[in-house]
Amino acid sequence: MDTLDKMAAPGPDRRLSSPAAARNREPILKVLRDWLPIQGRVLEVASGSGEHALHFATAMPNLRWQPSDPSPSARASIEAWRVEQGPANLLAPLALNVEQRPWPVPDFDVLLAINLLHISPWAVSEALFAEAGARLPDGGILYLYGPFMRDGEHSAASNAAFDADLRQRDPEWGIRELETVLTLAERHGLGVVAVEEMPANNLSVVLRAEAVAGS
Repeated sequence: MDTLDKMAAPGPDRRLSSPAAARNREPILKVLRDWLPIQGRVLEVASGSGEHALHFATAMPNLRWQPSDPSPSARASIEAWRVEQGPANLLAPLALNVEQRPWPVPDFDVLLAINLLHISPWAVSEALFAEAGARLPDGGILYLYGPFMRDGEHSAASNAAFDADLRQRDPEWGIRELETVLTLAERHGLGVVAVEEMPANNLSVVLRAEAVAGS
């Protein structure tokens, strides 16, 4: 698991820093390189501090990277990182609440949700998959990262403790069952193409939009 750490500004500017993002960005990037297209537009929801967006956009310059977050302070951080260090393919952050559909965003070829499903109500997962199913082109990718339960079991005692802490903070939060998530994905025309073990007892889940038979 990645702990629910507090983002802290490293200095007097508006840039926030997440220790979890610093730890997991390279392992995530390795998976993204395997599955993302060479070119296209990536929409990242719940971008947080913006450090992931900065790192991935810099590493994959042929992809247009669109960060977003419902939090004004997060968007200010994303923009500060972009202005300070961002490459040309890193776009200004959008105000996007996943639950408020339809999303007011241009078309996208890839959708990323990193450490979102367990730190949000289940309604957020339902909205995420509904938009992915409706908006991703045939072959488009939805990438998920975070802790998941499998076959009703946590992958580690630390994940079980993290889950209990999340549910104490908010009864609507909590680590999701991978099988339940994949069933929801299938309902919206998204098929699983990869589930990869990641450091700190997390998973990368790669889903692909599938053409509806007869369409």
